Amino acid sequence: MDAILEWFKTVFSSSLVIIFSIAALGYLLGSFSIKGLSLGTSGVLLVALVFGHFGLLVPSVVKNLGLICFVTAVGFIAGPGFFRNFKKNAISYVLLGIAIILVGAATCIGVIKLAGIPTPLSVGMMSGALTSTPGLAAAIEATKDSTASVGYGIAYPFGVVGVVLFVQLIPKLLKIDIAKERERLMAASQASTPTGETLVKKNYKPLDEFGLFAFAVAAILGVMIGKISIPLPGGAHFSLGTSGGPLLAGLVMGHFAHVGPVAIDVPKRTLEVVREVGLALFLMGAGTEAGQGFLEILGQYGVQLFLLGAVMTILPMIVGYILATKVFKIDVLSSLGSICGGMTSTPALGTLMAVTKCEAVAVSYAATYPLALIMVVLCCEFIPILF
Repeated sequence: MDAILEWFKTVFSSSLVIIFSIAALGYLLGSFSIKGLSLGTSGVLLVALVFGHFGLLVPSVVKNLGLICFVTAVGFIAGPGFFRNFKKNAISYVLLGIAIILVGAATCIGVIKLAGIPTPLSVGMMSGALTSTPGLAAAIEATKDSTASVGYGIAYPFGVVGVVLFVQLIPKLLKIDIAKERERLMAASQASTPTGETLVKKNYKPLDEFGLFAFAVAAILGVMIGKISIPLPGGAHFSLGTSGGPLLAGLVMGHFAHVGPVAIDVPKRTLEVVREVGLALFLMGAGTEAGQGFLEILGQYGVQLFLLGAVMTILPMIVGYILATKVFKIDVLSSLGSICGGMTSTPALGTLMAVTKCEAVAVSYAATYPLALIMVVLCCEFIPILF
């Protein structure tokens, strides 16, 4: 028996074994459906939390690689119709991104004032509820208190799973015909801009069959853009980071699709695979990190904080959906995509695209995400100053 245990310890000391084990178990868990609801790829996150609890970690470079692959692929997917759609609904997307984050911030202030939770812990919970790592960094810098990371760790798991379930639950509760909405959105999307693959047929030549050269260039440019630091009031700094930078690079390259006679788009089949693999790798890294000490944190601070974090996740989504559909008159699928962007939820976008079988929802995500990212950082910076 001791020999068998030693063998298992040796095997699971390998990061490769950990990665593929989390993937296998996560996709198995995500395949189960209860009344039409499933975790999908987010099942990987829950399995990763368990692995992280037992000290089985995924290297941070794997998480960053996955995030870059996913958001770059989303940028390429959204690029062909993004700028036309954004121009058409620019004010709506801007106001929606601001509103979602402000609701989260107002909830955070309520937690501070009404529940008496310390400000560093509350702001950390807000950044976790909105799944914003840049927000956490701003919170730690503003409060000079490491308990912000504790709040982040408590709220983050539901921040991911909650949005994933929300984008599946809303169409069912409201009895929305997804197929009909998909046809409507796809028709509008196809009427906007020709896709990159159509441009290739016009004698724009790709440098390789799978478009990996163009993808790699976008990732490099994205990382460089993400490292640009912009000063903010109060001494803080903002950057697009490894999420916003590659997204922007993918959007631009996906929009133009060629440089002279050279095609710089990426085939759809490549984007689909890279997007899914990237999302899974990101969730593995994020999950094992969040899983360290998660139960101990809950035991120390109580389930109350987990529930308050869940409220910080749920309220902004409800308000955002009402504003998007009733006030701004955005179609249902684009509204759900913009909520994923407003909540800065990468996993939820992956789920929404899988459930709706509509890649056009990435356009509204990409339109709302950048401003929401900035707003989270600003709120995490100024709430500690004001409260």
